[in-house]
Amino acid sequence: MADSTVRFFYINNAGNISLVSSLQDAIKAAEDSGYFWLDFCDPTLDDLSPLISALDIHPLSVEDCLNEDQLPKLDLFPNYSFMIFNIFEPTEDELLIHELDLFIGSNYLISVTGRNKNHAHLLQPIDRNLEREKDNLKLGPAYLLHMIVDNVVDHKFTAIEGIEELLDRYETVIIDQEQDFNPGKLMDSRRDLQTIRKSLFHERELVSKIIRKDSAFFPERSIVYFRDVYDHLSKYYEMSDSARDLVTSLMEIHLSMINNRMSRISNRTNAIMRRLTLITTIFMPLTLLSGIGGMSEFTMLTGGEKNAKIAYLVLFIVMAVIAYLNWHYLLRMEQGLKDSPED
Repeated sequence: MADSTVRFFYINNAGNISLVSSLQDAIKAAEDSGYFWLDFCDPTLDDLSPLISALDIHPLSVEDCLNEDQLPKLDLFPNYSFMIFNIFEPTEDELLIHELDLFIGSNYLISVTGRNKNHAHLLQPIDRNLEREKDNLKLGPAYLLHMIVDNVVDHKFTAIEGIEELLDRYETVIIDQEQDFNPGKLMDSRRDLQTIRKSLFHERELVSKIIRKDSAFFPERSIVYFRDVYDHLSKYYEMSDSARDLVTSLMEIHLSMINNRMSRISNRTNAIMRRLTLITTIFMPLTLLSGIGGMSEFTMLTGGEKNAKIAYLVLFIVMAVIAYLNWHYLLRMEQGLKDSPED
């Protein structure tokens, strides 16, 4: 794990944000007006433990922050609300899922997150927008939370769009019947989409609870912002469903292409076997006659050596006639099989 980073901010009533040195300084600065934001990146238990006594945070919430396998959820407590979102980080090999933990109280916001694959803070885009969002920051912690969540949700579109583009390339490869296509790639995409879909489902339920005002820390005028987040989550949920259906269709197309290719190979094999059978059928009686005619005792069947010359000529003519009759009969029989209606 990378070294943990802890930042303490104070936001005044004008929306100006300033860095403070400690948790106690942040709490003291927000006693009269404004609110504070505590940002933890890759924290340890020692980093989060002071929150239990200073802000009366439940130990289970702290434990959830250190557990990366949590599903998105909203836990309601008398003095704060705790929620978990997922951050999607698409890479060339896989889709990475990071956890974003958020605490919101009457005068504070706490964010707990990690770093991306290149060890960059996952909330860096928020840092770049803070100076431009003074008008919203001054409205309270619910609006700062919306800024963070909205940025996280917008990046989900990038992850889904990347998978859709990947599926488009797979479709081209499958239709072109390239032999080196690995169908396991489709299953990887399906697994990523299943993970995205599950995350979006729970996040949509989380935001719906905020819209229903289950939490007392979201003022009425902030609800419209979270309705917009809910709409985005619903749209991305439908996109992930459509992309997952596309994976199933591509798998069926791939299997159909394989079956068609195997059928063509089988048909060619059958055609070769028919030709070999035709040759064998024609030459079997000829082999029998040539075997009899080639023996020295054949002169006994033709009345002696004086008739051998004409007898061999007659034998060759008979063999040619038999070969022609066999060929003609087999040709008519095969043509009749082609013309016969299928059951």
